[in-house]
Parts: sequence; C-alpha cells; structure tokens
Amino acid sequence: MKNYLENYRNKKIMITGGLGFLGSNLAHSLVKVPCEIILIDAMLPLYGGNYFNIEEIKEKLKIEIADIRDKDKMNELVKGQDYIFNIAGQVSHLDSMSDPFLDLDINARGNLVLLEACRKYNSKAKIIYAGTRGQYGKLEYVPVDEKHKMEPTDIYGVNKMAAEHYHLIYNRIYGIRSASLRINNTYGPRHQMKHGKYGILNWFIRIALENGTIKIFGDGNQLRDYNYVDDVVKAMLLTGSNEKSAGNVYNLGSGKQIKFIELVEEIIKTAGNGKIEKVPWPKERADIEIGDYAADFSKIKKELNWEPKVSLDEGLKKTIEFYKRNKEHYW
Repeated sequence: MKNYLENYRNKKIMITGGLGFLGSNLAHSLVKVPCEIILIDAMLPLYGGNYFNIEEIKEKLKIEIADIRDKDKMNELVKGQDYIFNIAGQVSHLDSMSDPFLDLDINARGNLVLLEACRKYNSKAKIIYAGTRGQYGKLEYVPVDEKHKMEPTDIYGVNKMAAEHYHLIYNRIYGIRSASLRINNTYGPRHQMKHGKYGILNWFIRIALENGTIKIFGDGNQLRDYNYVDDVVKAMLLTGSNEKSAGNVYNLGSGKQIKFIELVEEIIKTAGNGKIEKVPWPKERADIEIGDYAADFSKIKKELNWEPKVSLDEGLKKTIEFYKRNKEHYW
C-alpha cells in the first residue's frame, strides 16, 4: 500500500466529474483504502460520464447526479467532506469558442458555486482543482514553468485560468486549502471515445483500432507532452495529502516530448492498424493552436515528490488493451 493513500483512510472524499475520465480513475485508486467516496456528475450529453467506468467498484462508493452549477445541491453535498477533487468541467477547446457562455457558466461560475458552498458550509475541506496546460497559451520558452505568463488562446483556457485564481483567492482570503494542477495532455483507460472533441490521443486510438485514417494538420512536427492517467491520479492524491500544496499551483509533464506525427505513428504501430493523412489546418483549429509544448514539473517533484512513472510505450499498450476488451462500453 502506498503511504500517500493512507492519508485518505476513513476520510470523506467528494469527486466532481466523478463518472468521467480522471474522476473515475481517481476513484479506482482511492477504493484501495477504506474511505467514504461520493462521485458527483451531471452526466451531460457528449461529456465523459460513463457508469461502466466504475462498474468494478460501484459497491464501494456513492453516486450523486448533480451539477456543480446547482447552488442548493453543492451547499448540501460539500458538508462534512475532508477532500474535494474538483474535476468537473467543459473540456472542449472548440466548443468554448462556439458556445462561450456555456463554457463560462460551467468552468467559471460553476467553480464559484462550489467554492462559495465550501466557504459557507465546509471551510475545512482540502480542494484539489484540475487546471490545464491550456492556461498558458503559446509559450515564450520551453519547458514551461509555473512562472510563465498565462495568455490562453481560447475561451476554455481563459475560464480555466479564472477558476484557478478563484481557488487561490479562496485559499488566501478565506483559508480554504486549495491547490491547482496544470494538467498535461492525459490519456488512458475510461476516456470517452464517441467523438474527438475531448482528448485527441484517445480518439486517434479508436480510429487506429478501426483501421481508419488519422488526419494530421500541417506537418505534424509540433512537440507535445503526454501523461498516462495513473501518473496524473497519483499527482492529485499527493497534492491532496500534502499540506505544502495549499495555495500552490503545479505543472505536470513527462520530461519526454514527442513530435505529433511520431505519436500517431506509435499509436498505429501499437494498435497494429491505421493510416496517416496530412491535411491543411482548419481555420478554427489554427486560430487556437499553441505550437510546441513541454512542461517543467520540477516544482511538484521537489515539493511533493511526484514524477511520472509510465512511459508512452507502456501507457499506449495498456490503453489499447483496455479498449480492445471493453469496446462496447465506449464506442
């Protein structure tokens, strides 16, 4: 048993977005120790919520179908919680541009609703917020550290940045212990696979498994940084269990960047199927493209003793095998 999990023994833990990709994988780790887990999810259409994600552990937790924008629900649900992993959100960059008010409502107002509920009814809870690399926008230098300015290229990044600041303000002004992880491109089991709006790597895995054609915009030479979901879950758990994290933000990264086209080639090789086609950049994609991305995660390594353990090769194999076994629950 990992020591960091012992901090959650017999604690009350709330996970927003709990039936989605990150939330459900987090729950799978937490059930390894006795604790009281409640998963909060609005189960909005096209989003990542999937009951099969927690099929193996459903007897060990509770589920509440609720939206973080619902003030009355949040006021009630936060009561008594020791830890709140705040993962719920609208996660499509493109959708944030086509429907900016929905993104604002979920990713900004929704987080304020949750934080206000904690201020009024449970100021002792530790909150771990799922931020994003998208808060940075185009990088002035790589690898990017937490001191890099944030100039998002889309509405999604702006609202995620705002929500992170809300958490930090509630930490500073009201003493609510909050921390934010600027999460890297994440892949792995339990991700939604019905469309390619959220998490392009996983969507490419589906295309490859169906022996389809993966379209690459431009030359595909932009650098990307990827983390396997188990490593991200461990980072969240370490952040929650360590008091040093309160009021802090942390980058996640792999330390091993890869060209986008090389990533796609690796997916095809591992899946044993698929083809590549290079196509021109669509304008709506080109307008929000950030270019090369590489993260400096030395801060979380130094302060919380986190570093990624799962290589891209190993992670792709695990992910592809999972979807081969469980295709009917995700396609």
